[in-house]
Amino acid sequence: MANLPSAEKANRQRLRHRERNLYHLTTMRSCIKRVRSAISAKDGAAAKTALGAAVKLIDKTAQKGVIDKKTAARKISRLTLAVNALS
Repeated sequence: MANLPSAEKANRQRLRHRERNLYHLTTMRSCIKRVRSAISAKDGAAAKTALGAAVKLIDKTAQKGVIDKKTAARKISRLTLAVNALS
């Protein structure tokens, strides 16, 4: 357990950052699942609209430092290829 005031503050910050990171990760994953379900349903229009929202969320998550920017680029690229393969 933290004994020093600075260590206690660092622990509080760690918990706040973890909550924020988990929130952004779960929202991003949910949005990706929406795109993937539209792809599996062969619904091109729904997939394109879901892709736009997913790209925005993935970029925002990378900008906040929750995921790496190259990971974000890879996820966006693979989703875009999958949606474009529908049409």
